[in-house]
Amino acid sequence: MLKKTSAILTLTLSLMTPVVSAGNLEQSGDVLHLALPLTALSATLLIEDDYQGMWQLAATLASSRVGVEALKYTVDKDRPDGSGNDSFPSGHSADSFAAATFIYRRYGWEYGVPAYVASSYVAYSRVASDKHETSDVLAGAAIGALAGWYFTQPFKGVNITPIAYNGTYGVYVSGQF
Repeated sequence: MLKKTSAILTLTLSLMTPVVSAGNLEQSGDVLHLALPLTALSATLLIEDDYQGMWQLAATLASSRVGVEALKYTVDKDRPDGSGNDSFPSGHSADSFAAATFIYRRYGWEYGVPAYVASSYVAYSRVASDKHETSDVLAGAAIGALAGWYFTQPFKGVNITPIAYNGTYGVYVSGQF
């Protein structure tokens, strides 16, 4: 499993290198925004036999997108570049962080950290290309990450879940032994 997942992530990142190095920040963010969910889907279909992860990814991405679109429809916020009034929240950030959280929750930190770095780059590219303000990408990232945390269960191994309830905060750790 680890070899297949590593191969998928390496292939995705190697395909991204020419786009990122071309110097077009907005375009590289756009491509990476699509590459993260596709990488998550590819890893899920190639590694798992029961397709449970595919449905968790679909639920994560769909719920994240529904939340984003509902907010875009109700919140009238102009984009910094003046290209529209659908700035809040950032859909690119939501999609990217939903995929990154799925990858982290499903396959662990060794794959989650690079996915979160890539998601952060997507969010940065949206602000730097004047499509969003920082608050827009932070809200999108939160929506995507929350959807990922809610719908995604680990493929195998240890599950670490933050807990915040009624003034009590902590971490719940469980695993298969």
